[in-house]
Amino acid sequence: MSESKRIIAGRYELGELIGRGGMAEVHSGIDTRLGRTVAIKLLKSDLAADSSFEIRFRQEAQASARMAHPTIVRVYDAGDEVTLDEYGVERHLPYIVMELVTGEVLRDILRQRKLTQQEAIFYATGILTALEFSHAAGVIHRDIKPANVMITQSNAVKVMDFGIARAVSDSSATLAHTNGIVGTAQYFSPEQAKGETVDSRTDLYSTGVLLYEMLTGKPPFTGETAVSVAYQHVSETAPAPSLVNPNISAAIDSVVMKALAKDKNARFQSAEEFRTALAAAVTGKAVDIFEDGAQPPTAPLQPIVDAAPTVVVPEVDPFAELLNSANEEATSPVTRVADVQENEPAEIYEDSFSMLGFDAGLEEDEKQTRVLTKPKQDKPSTGLLWGVGSGIAVLVVGLVIWLIAGGAALISFNGNTDTKITVSDVVGKTYDEAVATLTAQDLLVLKALEVSSTVPAGTVISTDPPAGEQVGAKTTITVLVSSGQELSLMPDVSGMTEQDALMAITNAKLTLGSITLGDSPTVPENMVLSTEPAANTQVTAGTVVNLVLSTGSVLVPDVVNLDKSDATAQLTSPQIGYTVETDIEVSCQEAGGTAGNVVIAQSISAGTQAQMQTIVLTLECVPN
Repeated sequence: MSESKRIIAGRYELGELIGRGGMAEVHSGIDTRLGRTVAIKLLKSDLAADSSFEIRFRQEAQASARMAHPTIVRVYDAGDEVTLDEYGVERHLPYIVMELVTGEVLRDILRQRKLTQQEAIFYATGILTALEFSHAAGVIHRDIKPANVMITQSNAVKVMDFGIARAVSDSSATLAHTNGIVGTAQYFSPEQAKGETVDSRTDLYSTGVLLYEMLTGKPPFTGETAVSVAYQHVSETAPAPSLVNPNISAAIDSVVMKALAKDKNARFQSAEEFRTALAAAVTGKAVDIFEDGAQPPTAPLQPIVDAAPTVVVPEVDPFAELLNSANEEATSPVTRVADVQENEPAEIYEDSFSMLGFDAGLEEDEKQTRVLTKPKQDKPSTGLLWGVGSGIAVLVVGLVIWLIAGGAALISFNGNTDTKITVSDVVGKTYDEAVATLTAQDLLVLKALEVSSTVPAGTVISTDPPAGEQVGAKTTITVLVSSGQELSLMPDVSGMTEQDALMAITNAKLTLGSITLGDSPTVPENMVLSTEPAANTQVTAGTVVNLVLSTGSVLVPDVVNLDKSDATAQLTSPQIGYTVETDIEVSCQEAGGTAGNVVIAQSISAGTQAQMQTIVLTLECVPN
């Protein structure tokens, strides 16, 4: 049987060779069972030398096959073809059957020319969209590089070889001998170079390397050997892209350098975060850069608190009352830092609480809210000293009285340690039900909201302290309530290019889905004709948006033998939008005839034709 008619797995007809790499050859092919055109990747036989490779490879290929997304090359099937050679020796041929994508490998594009900044950002955005989807499915690529990115004829991004890198890298016997793996050292993450555990942030580092190369024309690290390149990934800081390409903005610099952080915790923590930062950088918004593995400063998650949270507090704030009394007694007004005018000279001194030692146990930000100011003077006036002294005296007396008479209220507010209450389980209940349950236990309730795609709006997600924990009476229980799914407004991308539409859809936290073609009488070729969902509708974040691009064509009907009025109505309809002119044959005109009403010819033939044209209808000749 000829090579062109070779059958793999009794099903796939092997066609012409369309690509070759370090690990495999790729052929076009036909799935004879389903009758569809496919790409068949034949891995080198030495990859199957490890007895466990075939199992790992199939598992990863099956995981990849479940990822149906427009930015990911679909995997249809995978297996290990076993054959006998001419000597009767069993040979293993690992294969993958994939979606056949017509286009060019990004590696080849980079070898041919330099990309524009817009192209680099667009391609990186497509890669990150693919990674966001794959990471959500629990699949880490591990080998993001130009050779694994396809750019289709319509300029769409397709990431391929999910699963192959995982199966190969898990084989220690293969790793040392496979040029295809060693050759990817330019895109290694530091943890890969050191042989450490990898996670989704490994893919983000490799994407940062690729983005660097697309922006500057060369990768951040080069060397004579793979080992020297890997060493640089671990120990050296890459020069900022703008030092190689001065046209790169500081905002783009910041995104790339954060993606290339040696410490995983200092990088972007998700593909969505990376993609969002890249989109923002296009508008000039930079991100913080943390070099040499430094941890980025983090702030505790702040709940979205209702304007009027349900919290039971003492009716009178003794601190406020005493402070107000002290201020009223003072002859020189005392103001908070926030009330000092911008140009007013002032010096800061400790307030009465600090003098009395009441800052013990307070956080620094709590202390700062009570820092007081006074206008600068060469020396304090007698009135001021008398006023402050009187205020302190009133404050001390008031505090003593309050501690005796009302101190129990503060202790009760913070939770009475003598009475232990077991926090009830209110998860899954409505907020009102949770409030009723917890307040009946003599507990206070603070409501916080959190977006959730799984818990219905108004339903309790969790509590802090959690259910079952013992607390004192009047302890505040933070109840985390679902605000429902995050909503996004579907942007109006009609008339945009595919690239601009993708950027708008991504910025709206939506996902690009299928791209199909449709005829249009007015929308130029390759511009967005329509979307599903429609523009300006509220949809949940992450919704897949399908685009219809204009072919720049219309379907012209056959109007021969129709009445002139009927033919004109069809050709000028909103679906076609042609301009119609009529004429008669020259011979008829020369013979003195006149135009009739029946069409005998049309200047533009029936079928798919370019939009916005003028069509001439030749009418029948009526002799005089």
